[in-house]
Amino acid sequence: MGVLSNKIEKELLKPGDHIYSWRSAYIYAHHGIYVGDGMVIHFTRAAGQEVGTGTILDQYIFSSSPSNTGTVCDRCGDQSRLHGVITSCLDCFLSGGNLYEFRYSVTPAFFISKARGGTCTLAASDPLDVVLHRARYLLDNNGFGMYSLFKNNCEDFAIYCKTGLLVETTFSVGRSGQISSLTAAITAVASSPLRFLTTSPGGLIAVAGGMYCIGRIVSDIGIRRDVNKIPVESLVSQLRRDEPEAATATVPGG
Repeated sequence: MGVLSNKIEKELLKPGDHIYSWRSAYIYAHHGIYVGDGMVIHFTRAAGQEVGTGTILDQYIFSSSPSNTGTVCDRCGDQSRLHGVITSCLDCFLSGGNLYEFRYSVTPAFFISKARGGTCTLAASDPLDVVLHRARYLLDNNGFGMYSLFKNNCEDFAIYCKTGLLVETTFSVGRSGQISSLTAAITAVASSPLRFLTTSPGGLIAVAGGMYCIGRIVSDIGIRRDVNKIPVESLVSQLRRDEPEAATATVPGG
């Protein structure tokens, strides 16, 4: 692995590693935690809905969850209708894609060099045994809440398993580096009034690039100040307490 690629061979994986695989022509990556014996624990919204937004974008962005292709995996069975925290074999998780390892404790220079978000973070990983405990506990309790592309997705799940960090505020994008990159890009475009600081094309590119880099840095889970370290048992307990309220909110007159 290096600056150009986080690709890794299967033989080099260790239980507790955060892995990912690009989907749909590198538009989106699916993330999970490798737990050994060729198995991965990951968070999904069910086939056809993994990156669903409820908008016309759903016609162009495809699912990253295990899908029913007509052949059923001997180890996993048909997982096309499963949702929440599930476990799949490495082949089903990759779905024909390449294998990459998400990097932790990277330097700011390395972080910026990876122009595409969702590949690394400045935050440090906890010991692998702690990572595995979180992933397995969330699997046993299906305890990572409701899937949301923008606030609670597969990358958020994997980052939580690795760090135990959760964003405090509800008015916030989740921990996902992919979404942070999107918001950073939007910020770069919105910073267009800074064009008055320069008149050259090169200057405009430099301003937009600088805003993009700053946006990515300040939104990284390893830099943000609105995060807390939450024990996995507390997280699951809180989610269970919130479930009745959510159910009541969906019932007319409830």
